[in-house]
Amino acid sequence: MPAGADVRAAPAQMVSGVVRRAADILVATAGLVVAAPVLVVAAVAVVATTGRPVLFADERAGRDGHPFRLLKLRTMRALRPGETVPASDGARITKVGRLLRSTSIDELPSLLNVLRGDMALVGPRPLPVRYVARYTDDQRRRLEVRPGLTGWAQVNGRNATGWDARLAHDVWYVEHRSLRLDGRILAATVRVVLGRGGISATGEATMPELPERSP
Repeated sequence: MPAGADVRAAPAQMVSGVVRRAADILVATAGLVVAAPVLVVAAVAVVATTGRPVLFADERAGRDGHPFRLLKLRTMRALRPGETVPASDGARITKVGRLLRSTSIDELPSLLNVLRGDMALVGPRPLPVRYVARYTDDQRRRLEVRPGLTGWAQVNGRNATGWDARLAHDVWYVEHRSLRLDGRILAATVRVVLGRGGISATGEATMPELPERSP
């Protein structure tokens, strides 16, 4: 691409970034206000079935791989005395937790991450920091943008797709990112959430561990 084209594209990208961030703040704020009664009921249900804390904070990789604490409603019980961490999250997820996950209510606190700038409404889903070293050079491109509450992979199979396909969807989004595409993804997300499709991979509560790359 000619150097002049890069110069002309820069202002458009800046405007797009400002519009996207403003939309993130407005929608996240409105979402938290509207969802407040649901969050209160869900929090009471979590305390009644699994105790405190209500929120689960997990370290995830943000833009450029910088770590942040992702906030979600707690959906798994604590380890019992003498119990080791089971191989699958499905062994510890509660009935209330399963309902919260199937309806995506457990992800509502992540709107706070959007307000703080850790995340965007749309982008690759934030994955554990330990996964960063397992990406191929191409897959690492998913870290070029803020992670999102929803993304292209989430409306194209969600957790029911394998890792290679899911990460390929993330890279495709980075390469084709636009406000128009974000709007399409948000609209499709509503249908996916209402349909409760692709919540988990076969035999898993969500997704299996991303395999380590062979040396």
